[in-house]
Parts: sequence; structure tokens; C-alpha cells
Amino acid sequence: MDMPSRIDADGQGEAVHDETQRGLLGRIGSRIGKVRGPVPAALQTREALLLLRNYEESGRGWFWSTDADGRLTYISEAVAALMGRSGGELLGTVFTDLFQPADGQDERQRSLPFLLMRQSKFDELPLRAAVEGETRWWAISGRPQVDTGGRFAGYRGSGADITAQRQSAEDASRLALYDSLTGLANRFHISKKLDTTLAAFTQQQRSCAIMLLDLDRFKQVNDTLGHPAGDALLKQVAERLLKIVGDKEMVSRLGGDEFQIILPDQEDRGKLGDLARDIIASLSQPYSVEGSRCIIGASVGVAIAPFDGMTSDDLVRNADLALYAAKGSGRGRFRFYSSDLHQAAEDRRVLEEDLRDALARGQMELNYQPIVNAKTNMVTGVEALIRWNHPERGAISPSIFVPIAEEANLIWPIGEWVLRRACEEAARWPSKLRVAVNVSPIQFANEELPKIVANALATTGLAPDRLELEITESVFLGDSNETARMFKALKGLGVRLALDDFGTGYSSLGYLQSAPFDKIKIDQSFVRGATVQGSRNGAIIAAIVALAEALEMETTAEGIESLDQLDLIRKLNVSHVQGFVYSQPVPQAELVERAEAGSWSIKPAGPAKQRTDRVSLFRKVAAIHDNHRYGVVMRNLSASGAFIEGLLDVPVGTRFVIDFGEGQLVTAIVRRSMNHQQGVEFEIPLVSDGNGGLCTRHRVSPYLIAAAAQQTSAMTLPTFTTTSDWKAA
Repeated sequence: MDMPSRIDADGQGEAVHDETQRGLLGRIGSRIGKVRGPVPAALQTREALLLLRNYEESGRGWFWSTDADGRLTYISEAVAALMGRSGGELLGTVFTDLFQPADGQDERQRSLPFLLMRQSKFDELPLRAAVEGETRWWAISGRPQVDTGGRFAGYRGSGADITAQRQSAEDASRLALYDSLTGLANRFHISKKLDTTLAAFTQQQRSCAIMLLDLDRFKQVNDTLGHPAGDALLKQVAERLLKIVGDKEMVSRLGGDEFQIILPDQEDRGKLGDLARDIIASLSQPYSVEGSRCIIGASVGVAIAPFDGMTSDDLVRNADLALYAAKGSGRGRFRFYSSDLHQAAEDRRVLEEDLRDALARGQMELNYQPIVNAKTNMVTGVEALIRWNHPERGAISPSIFVPIAEEANLIWPIGEWVLRRACEEAARWPSKLRVAVNVSPIQFANEELPKIVANALATTGLAPDRLELEITESVFLGDSNETARMFKALKGLGVRLALDDFGTGYSSLGYLQSAPFDKIKIDQSFVRGATVQGSRNGAIIAAIVALAEALEMETTAEGIESLDQLDLIRKLNVSHVQGFVYSQPVPQAELVERAEAGSWSIKPAGPAKQRTDRVSLFRKVAAIHDNHRYGVVMRNLSASGAFIEGLLDVPVGTRFVIDFGEGQLVTAIVRRSMNHQQGVEFEIPLVSDGNGGLCTRHRVSPYLIAAAAQQTSAMTLPTFTTTSDWKAA
């Protein structure tokens, strides 16, 4: 817009120097004339200048002009005031100094000096103002001016504040890319980010991992405390995730209680497993929401490109499959993707169908693991453990089918059956052993539980003090009045209450003040590491025992397997022990036989010291030596080594590369050799796969495999599968 170069204090305009300005004033004057009749030129000029000044003062826009060198010859006072100056003080300032330097991302902002240099006209160019302490955007228009000789004389133009419109547009953009509740990237944004990252990394042959997270027991928060509390909890979850991961752009909320994390240049499954554990541990710590204490958990599925997929669709699908497996393994776990999870998912679906009819078909039974007095070796009670005898698959572990039962809403009828059957069988035992029955959080939340317990006791005639209900800390999800009423109702029946899995990360001393527990069960994760040099677990166990004694509660240490663990537990004054060092779970008939005498004593037996966990298995793998590949069978596996069969009289010290499949290779050294059996030690220990199994820390990249295949396409390595072949080689 054309305008005068200066306006004096009383609104009078100075001399008009160019035809453009005269034209503007003339047009305004002619409009005034149409309304009022003929008006003198001087009055028209005055009225026009007053109108322009009123426009400036309204805040709807402002004016500027420069000389041929780009220095201000006029600037509206409103703009000068925003910069803490007066209009007069800004005269002579380079026009471009009114704006923030380009940040390298805004092409339009970088174009202003170019336009001025080219002496081009421009309209509504959005620029960020150099106003200290606030973000303000202006839309700038300008026209180059020439003097009577046709020479460039500078610019004249106008500006308007577009901060509100810009903020509105940014808000709309943010809503399209970010989750409005947590501020994390949303599903659309993270999907595009993953597509872009994988496309670039494929060209550069780099790795990229993703994690999918699903919150455990989050639905109970919404159901118990309401959706506003659930929203507040999700915000806290997002904060904890950002604290661990660090990069906000790589963490997203997909919706509901699902989150996704992108981890560029990461394929070390040891580090990824550690990160997954940290996330699970952090998200499992108690939350304070609207005055209530909430406890949730998390399960994590991990997939890594290029090993587990080259495209975002493949990677997300496989991470989701790993997450599904982690939840199916008991939740609160992580799981790496592997190709066998596809079959595992189908097996799980079939198992769910079979589980619906398992009770009706009589496929369930109870086994009982003794709980032993640590000082006398006398059995004082047993824990009832459900077993599923599948007609085709044989015995199926509760760790497999209980999570399925929870998701399929079958845990209540199964839990009720366990309670009734345990009371029924215990009532027929020849001794007065106590029987402990696990109560899931789902059962505990059902107001019918006290009636079911009372009915089971009345029907079977079992004395109430012989029934012990084991309850996990997760029942304190909302610390609600319903929880207190449930404890009061159960205790009113005369049954005993035990706090199960104490010390797993949900522990709080607060609820021990009011919850009427008779026993604290110390989680086996503390026991297993207690005898390791430098471990603090022994001190933690001692503190738990002291707390229990002060509250007049018994203690039971779970998972005792070695004699050194038992010795430590005894020294720490734990009152009771449960674990393989005394007995594995036994069926009803064996329990009755052992308890016939009226008292049941067990002598502890087991390895002298805690050993690295070994997994017994029968797995075909390959052992590679000097370009020869041998098929062998792995009989057991630990993080540090394995026991293999299939090669005869292998010299001690021989180096192999063990191929586990799917790019998992590890160098192993023969430490023991006995005919066709060898004990090998791994140069680099294996790491946890998050599900009780083991895997290699690194895998051979598909890029390297493809390159090696091209180089050796004409080369065929000999393959040997018999012991005679090994000796010949």
C-alpha cells in the first residue's frame, strides 16, 4: 500500500513527493467528496492522513518505507513500541533487522533479502518479528519506488499482525501430528517418521528398532477411578517414557494405552532388553492420580530392521506379534520378535478354544507344592497349583494358559474351581496342613468372592484357618474403600491372607498398616540373586523379615533351589521356604501318601551353589568349523554355554561357530569332550529374550548375508551330519 513518508504530531502531512502518494490521497479525497460535496485539496489530504493514522492506531495494520539502501524512512509507532523504541529512533535502521534471522527451515523467511535485492514486489510475506520475549508474526507487503529519473528510490509497504492466525494454524498442525492428551507424536506422525527413517536406513544399510508398549491393568483404572483419572495417568506414563528415551520425536501414543518408540541405529538385543526392563520397571512404579494410588504395568514387543522386516508395515506387525507374545507370557515382560511367533499365535488361538471346555471335560487338576518350616524342615502347608492335562499336548504350564484365561474372561470360573477343589481335597487330608490358593486381581475385585469362599468352606467342612488366600499387591490399584471392605469381609470368614510376590516393584509400606495379612511371600527374584557376590538382595530380604516380624507376620521365601540359598535364607530368619530344594509340586495322591503319618518332614537336597540358569531342550542347531557345517543337537543352554551332541571325540579347545538360525551366530570353545557329547563356552554370553529364553546379543545383518552370498555364489561348503564325517574331517 502507498502512503506518506511521515506524519507529524497533529496529523498534518508533510509535502507529498511522488505521484503514487498523490494518487492514493486523491482517491481517498474523491471518496470524501462524493459524500460531502466539493472539498479543497488541502482538506482532502488532511482527512486522508487522519484516516491512515486511525488505521494504524486500530492495530489492524501498519506502514513502512525505506530508502534505496534498505534503511527505514518511516515506521508506524505501534511497531516501534513493540520493539521498545520510538518511530524516530528506528529511522535509519535496516528494514530486515525488524525480523528474526532465518532458522534454515522457513524458505519464505529466507526470501526477504532476496526480494529486496531484486527490487521485486511482494504480498503478505509471513515473517517472524524480532520482538524480545514473545513470538509475533507479521504479513509484509511492499512495492519498489522510483524517482522522477526512473531510479530505484526504496520501498513502501504495509504490514499486519498474523500471530493469532499463525498460532491457530500451528495448533491445527500440531493436532494433526501430535496427541492432544500427552503431547507425544500421534499414530500418523510416527508412522511417517518410521517410513522416512527406514527408507533412508535401507539405503545406508543401518539398523532401526521399534518397541510397542501396552499398559497392563490400565482398564481397571478407568473402571475404578473414571476416565479423567485414566487421562491423568496416561500423561504421567508419557512423562516417564520421555525421561527414559529422551527424544520426544521418537516416542508416540498410538491411541488408548498403546505407545510406540523408534530407536535408530540400535540392534544390540542386550541393550534393547535392558531398555525394555527399565521401561517396564519405571511404568510399574506407583502413580498418584487425583489423590489415589494407582499401580499398573507394561508389556513390550521389540522388532529390529532389517532383521525382522524392511518396511514399516512388516516391522510394526512383527513388533505387535512380539507384544502379543509378551502379554501372553504373563505380562510385565518384553519379547523380541522371532519367526516362530506366527505359529505361537495360532497355537494360542487354538488353546483358547480348548480352554473353554477344559473344566467341563475334566482336564484340570491340582498339584501341591510344600511350604516348609525353614528351621525344622517340617511341612506346614502347601500351595495349590493348577495343571491342565491337554488330551493332545499333554501338561500345559499355568504361565501359558492363565494369561489366556484372563484375556478370554475365563479366570473367574477357573479360579472358583481351584478354590472349591482345593478346599474339597484338603478336607480329606490325614493331617491339618494349610492350603494356599492364589486369588487373581480379577477375582478380588468381584464382590461375590466372600460368598464363594464361605460356600466352599461350608460345603467341604474345611476349617477356615486352614485356608490361606494369596493376594498380589496389584489389588491395591486404587487404594479404594472397596478394597478395605473386601479385606474385612474375607478376614471375617476366619481365613488367612498372604501378600504374594512382595518386592516385585509395586511394594509400599502404606497398605501394610491396614491390610490384615498373616504372611509376606518374598519374590523369588530376590532369592535367586541373593547369593551372588556384591548383591544387595540379602539386605533387602533381611529388611522384609524385620518388617514382617514387627507386624507379627510370617515370611515365605519362594523359588529356593540350591543349598547355599537355603543357608542364607535361614541366616536371615525367613520362617518358611518354598522351592525345589525341598520338593516340586506333587499330585493329590502323593500328598496324601506322604502326609499319612500325621507329620511330613523333607530333607533339603539340590546343588550346593546357585548355578547360572540352564534351559533343558532338544534343539537342532549347526556347528561350523573350518568351513565345515555339522548338524548337532543342543541338550541344554545357559547364557555362558551349552551342551551339544552329534560330534565324536572333539578336542578340547576347538572353536566352533554355533548357528542358532535367523542370523544368530556365536563363537564357542569346547571345554569338555566326552565321546559324542561336548560342553562349550560362548565367547560372548547370550542375553535374555524377555520370555525366559536366551538369544544372541547381535545378529548377522541381512545386508552382509546378501553380500556374502554374491561373493561365494560359486563356492559350496561341505556339510557333515555324522560323527564319522567329523573324524574324517
